[in-house]
Amino acid sequence: MGKYDTTKIRNLGIVAHGGAGKTSLVEAILFDTGMVDRLGRVDDGTSNMDFEPEEIKRGITLSSSLHHCEWQDHSLHIVDTPGFSNFLHDTRNCLRILGGSVVIVSAISGVKAQTQKIWDWCDEFEVPRIAFVNKMDRERADFLRAVDDMAKTLGNRPVVVVMPIGAEADFRGIIDLVRMRARLFQFDEKGTYEEGDIPAEYLDEAQRLRAEMIEAVADADDELMEKYLENETLSEEDILRGLREGTLTGTFTPVLCGSATANIGIRQLLDYIVHCLPSPIEKGEQHGKHPVTGADEVRQPSEEGPFSAMVFKTISDPYTGKLTLLRVYSGSLKSDSSVYNPNKDVTERVGQIFEMEGKKQKPIALAVAGDIVAIPKLKSTVTGDTLCDAAHPVIFESPMPLKPVISFALQTKSKGDEDKLSLALHKLIEEDPTLQLSRDEDTREMILSGMGQVHLEVAVEKLKRKFGVEVELKEPKVPYRETISARTKVQGKYKKQSGGRGQFGDVWIEMEPLPRSAGYEFVDKVVGGVVPRQYIPAVDKGIQEASSHGILAGYPVVDFRVTLVDGSHHSVDSSEMAFKVAGSLAFKKALEACKPVLLEPMMVMEITVPDDCMGDVIGDMNSRRGKVLGVEPKAGSQMIRVQVPMAEVLRYAPELRSMTSDRGMFTMEFSHYEEVPPHLTSKLLNELKKAE
Repeated sequence: MGKYDTTKIRNLGIVAHGGAGKTSLVEAILFDTGMVDRLGRVDDGTSNMDFEPEEIKRGITLSSSLHHCEWQDHSLHIVDTPGFSNFLHDTRNCLRILGGSVVIVSAISGVKAQTQKIWDWCDEFEVPRIAFVNKMDRERADFLRAVDDMAKTLGNRPVVVVMPIGAEADFRGIIDLVRMRARLFQFDEKGTYEEGDIPAEYLDEAQRLRAEMIEAVADADDELMEKYLENETLSEEDILRGLREGTLTGTFTPVLCGSATANIGIRQLLDYIVHCLPSPIEKGEQHGKHPVTGADEVRQPSEEGPFSAMVFKTISDPYTGKLTLLRVYSGSLKSDSSVYNPNKDVTERVGQIFEMEGKKQKPIALAVAGDIVAIPKLKSTVTGDTLCDAAHPVIFESPMPLKPVISFALQTKSKGDEDKLSLALHKLIEEDPTLQLSRDEDTREMILSGMGQVHLEVAVEKLKRKFGVEVELKEPKVPYRETISARTKVQGKYKKQSGGRGQFGDVWIEMEPLPRSAGYEFVDKVVGGVVPRQYIPAVDKGIQEASSHGILAGYPVVDFRVTLVDGSHHSVDSSEMAFKVAGSLAFKKALEACKPVLLEPMMVMEITVPDDCMGDVIGDMNSRRGKVLGVEPKAGSQMIRVQVPMAEVLRYAPELRSMTSDRGMFTMEFSHYEEVPPHLTSKLLNELKKAE
């Protein structure tokens, strides 16, 4: 057996929008449970959880980090997750493997779009939640407003179990509504408090909120409802049982409050984490598929079963190597053993097993069902893979990576760094699968795509710090296309005499436009052998090569049909090369006569914004030549579906953030090509020529 029985393990994430105080809360938990001897602070860079230089510089969590502690004979694995929109993909990966979460709601700003997105993911992965209203000691703090915001925005019933005594500068402590006792704090950062009776001026409000809590608890359990109807009240034991039942079933969300930076209300939160959030056994069995047969496989959260685990994060470091983080679902894992990766069909050697403590690792000999651990130097395993017992293979479904929303072209500052860049980017993408690297064959640029401008800026900083590669981010060139808007018939003739054997090729082609996205079509209608069979493929090849550069701005020509209708040849001087050149000449001549036009890539975007920002966002999209395809209402927000030219939204991410005070989110994908409006074509062509 592991150090802790699986029933005594709690895996939880601390989640919320950026700036709500997640990391500060984890720091207070670590301090109160004795894991650290001083209260770490984000503002002065002493945090145990935000330790990357990029995080310290910005003062925000950019990547999930793990720690563990003990409380009331329970083992708590805590994941501090990012809340900034550019890095929420990491939060989503972590939620897939967690048993529960603490959702922080700011007493100042309430629920933001990022919190709502995370809440939806908790629903998707069936993660029970406790809410903690933070920053009660700050200016403009309003507890009941935050609770009301939860009810309106998140679509779940918030049930207050701990209420504040005062607010802002008058915040003095909390009231436990289950025990109806008050705790007045000394503000000494140690969480020291004195317990006593509820102050008279708060008694009526406490009784009102307690009555609401008891009603919610009774609604969650039929047996408790009968007791409540008989006695019109419930015992302390009954209330605690009902709070646990309601949390595990998602009937409601218990709400506590306090201040993470002042270390107020943290011990009470820990009590409810242990009491209300599920153990791995209560979280239930895990379902997967057999890698060969596809049959359903079930793994029970027990140490006795075959080993299985999911990899949810990879950390790459040029000095210490790769660190693979995984959640054990069944069985146990020992150091100096082997495991099977069915995704890659390889066996991996497990040397040491670590328990994560922020940026440090503590070696352990054994990991059991429910544990979250790290393994160094696995060769083939990446985020999303399953590790298991080779005799009992299983693959667990991993979350699909989120789609990137912004792209930049990469340019190395030193030419010698180009080879190093590819290897370094491969390691970064292994660590962060939402980074995508591609090469645009048209513009010949290396394109890095990600979840936002800050996401890519951080990736560039890591390239320099970790791998010594300096690059610049540049706005990518838009991959325009050219096409034709009329039809014509032309001759292409190539005749060259130079003493010896000459060159002769003669073709007549008809060229006409095709519908959008139809591509290129070549039709052979030659009769009578005027162009010999063996030369016809050369004509086709000459046209295709010539079509890679149009006459407007040198972009590839698309969506046209060429029909070879006539021609002539010479019995001695004709050759494949001659007919290839003839085809090319015919195409260029036809292109001039077919009224060429410029095409631009169109994107489809889904933009989720708060109700009060919808008008501004739609107006902004109209100014970008966007076309609204539909609006879908959601809780407290609107999802706008819009079609817009790529050139207009290359830097949309920071602009949307500014318009919505960082409450908006969007996804974007390529849709099709459309003709550039005639009144913009000449201006655009002038700009493109200047850029060249």
